[in-house]
Amino acid sequence: MTFQRARSAEQREERRRTILDTALKMLDEMPVSEVSLNELSRRVGLAKSNVLRYFESREAVLLELLDRALRDWLAEVADEVTAGVAPDRPARERAEAFAAVVSRSLARRTVLCDLIGAQAGVLEHNVSTDVVVRFKRSALGGLEAMAELLRRAVPEAGGEAAQVCLLAMILAGGLWTHCRPSASARAAYEADPALTALRLDLAPALEHGLALLITGAMARNG
Repeated sequence: MTFQRARSAEQREERRRTILDTALKMLDEMPVSEVSLNELSRRVGLAKSNVLRYFESREAVLLELLDRALRDWLAEVADEVTAGVAPDRPARERAEAFAAVVSRSLARRTVLCDLIGAQAGVLEHNVSTDVVVRFKRSALGGLEAMAELLRRAVPEAGGEAAQVCLLAMILAGGLWTHCRPSASARAAYEADPALTALRLDLAPALEHGLALLITGAMARNG
């Protein structure tokens, strides 16, 4: 793919979309850690200096992809929560159902989980304050949307809903990394079966953790 110089606002926006779409395709092939600006530039058909006219760094590209992926997921999981959490069930059952729906939904979206796992340690570095401010403002809106889903499904969570959801997303990112052990760690689990108690699968571990967060919020609210 090659481009002529973008001269209009429409052409510049098309170029931005192409860069984002190409980076997203790369994430279907490789983890965040292997996505390089050089390879992205090659696939887009632009010099690296030209890519940097649209995004200030590799991390800025990936942070925008995370923002887009979060918004897409929230739009989809709203319907999943509505279908999967029966409003006439006891509060604890609704809490467990919400945790199950959200956890399984997130676990299916491996690219989103990889981006969440890299957010604080990678994606929010090598970017300007303005880029982070834009991302954080959008993330706040997404957090409130998720909290509203929880408040509708489990109103007993009360004023703790937003904090529960924030901690749930942080937990998802941490678990994503933990649930992909290195070759040495996998060999250790095989060498000593007693260590397998430390090996976790993402969906059930996240479901258990989120259920604990929700029921803890319910307890605090009496």
